[in-house]
Amino acid sequence: MAGAIIENMSTKKLCIVGGILLVFQVIAFLVGGLIAPSPTTAVPYTSVKCIDVRKNHHKTKWLMPWGPNPCEKLKDFDEAVSRQIEANDIVFAVHIPLPKKEMSPWFQFMLFIMQLDIAFKMDNDLKENAEITLDVSLAYRDDAFDDWEEIAHAIEIRKLKCTFGSPKTLESEGRHYDCDFLPFMEIGSVAHKYYLINIRLPVNERKGINVGIGEIKDIRLVGIHQNGGFTKVWFAMKTFLTPSILIIMIWYWRRITLMTRAPVLLEKVIFALGISMTFINIPVEWFSIGFDWTWMLLFGDIRQGIFYAMLLSFWIIFCGEHMMDQNERNRLSGYWKQVGPIAVGSFCLFIFDMCERGVQLKNPFYSIWTTEVGTELAMAFIIVAGICLCLYFLFLCFMVFQVFRNISGKQSSLPAMSKARRLHYEGLIFRFKFLMLITLACAAMTVIFFIVSQVTEGHWKWGDITIQVNSAFFTGIYGMWNLYVFALMFLYAPSHKNYGEDQSNGDLGVNSGEELQLTTTITHVDGPTEVYKLARKEAQE
Repeated sequence: MAGAIIENMSTKKLCIVGGILLVFQVIAFLVGGLIAPSPTTAVPYTSVKCIDVRKNHHKTKWLMPWGPNPCEKLKDFDEAVSRQIEANDIVFAVHIPLPKKEMSPWFQFMLFIMQLDIAFKMDNDLKENAEITLDVSLAYRDDAFDDWEEIAHAIEIRKLKCTFGSPKTLESEGRHYDCDFLPFMEIGSVAHKYYLINIRLPVNERKGINVGIGEIKDIRLVGIHQNGGFTKVWFAMKTFLTPSILIIMIWYWRRITLMTRAPVLLEKVIFALGISMTFINIPVEWFSIGFDWTWMLLFGDIRQGIFYAMLLSFWIIFCGEHMMDQNERNRLSGYWKQVGPIAVGSFCLFIFDMCERGVQLKNPFYSIWTTEVGTELAMAFIIVAGICLCLYFLFLCFMVFQVFRNISGKQSSLPAMSKARRLHYEGLIFRFKFLMLITLACAAMTVIFFIVSQVTEGHWKWGDITIQVNSAFFTGIYGMWNLYVFALMFLYAPSHKNYGEDQSNGDLGVNSGEELQLTTTITHVDGPTEVYKLARKEAQE
């Protein structure tokens, strides 16, 4: 009988393959840890207060904090009061990057958060649940003497969440509130050398705009962008891994199509997993170096979502195909209860991403978290996705338990077999369990990757060697899933080895009922694999 390569491969060869994959896995971690710099860099910016006394604000002139044509500056607001300059005539200007530097397409994206320096004053106190209205504009140019070209202009509202640690008395005047950071802007490409942000705080007492927001002393921004060195390492990995997965995927499907039977469900799902991995690997990011593709962040999220949805579906079907009975196996409809939560959760996260990054394609200052309705909607999508994820893992854990229990039950028939046949089937069970444990280990590493990516960046230093932890996890986990998909397509491809009829039936030394249990699904040499037969439910006996 012909089975999968994993079933006909000797333990020695399997260990060699595992060792080679482990070496590549270590290399993937070391590439990020030793070669690549940290994934991102945070740059603080302090706005410059410029005077703009023209009536037609913003439409005819951009205010530069420094450079060939700098604006007229204010040292502080006391100077504005002494010169009788109104709040509507003050513009907070920020030039990106800092002097004598340039931005680069290798930075891939820019994310900005805002911090307000608000001082306490008895006659201008910060109201509870205060909201600040921002009139913000963004422009670019590629030469220091070119005119600024507008990218976006918007009126945005942000909620202020501030605390004051001292009693609100005359003695406390001048002390600053402790305010949370505010989301400010996100752009999915860095196609230009210079950027300019002009921020106005329009005041309209009749409409209650920017009234009761305290005495704002300064506006600070923190810009976060991807490091160019990390981008180059990341692109190189994608360029190397794309043909690797593509070649093994073509080889895998060719071996399946050479068989006399139609592909079974598990083989189709593995092939689909290879396609989704290839979809992630294709280095279309190279084009972002020469084109202003602001949708790359959204496109990357969609690609990752498709892969992880396919991966979660594969785990369910992988377990189910090794535990279900003859009537239910090899049918996608038999998994609707388990795959359903994956589809619902993925759809919720897709809608959330479209509501955030989809809108940011037109308005980079937009954030779904800035309004109550947006926050409730975002939380609803995230909660539903979280519930679906929990239901999925409950189903998965139950199915893994069932698979191991069923296989353990089949082991009771092994002592009645001949030694050679018993060792063969024991090897099959061991390899299946080993693959299951590797799958769980990869899942655990993904969870660790997610947690590490959410915390602040750090590095380990051993003597003169510095290891970038976050970069190592990014490249290591990315390499791990490529190796995982590679191993699946290689080990579960049909094998060319056959077992003779005397070995398949003559050596069993069991009664006809047990022989039926082990061979009932075999119709020809290209029938289902031997692990399938060993994982039969007890109800079929």
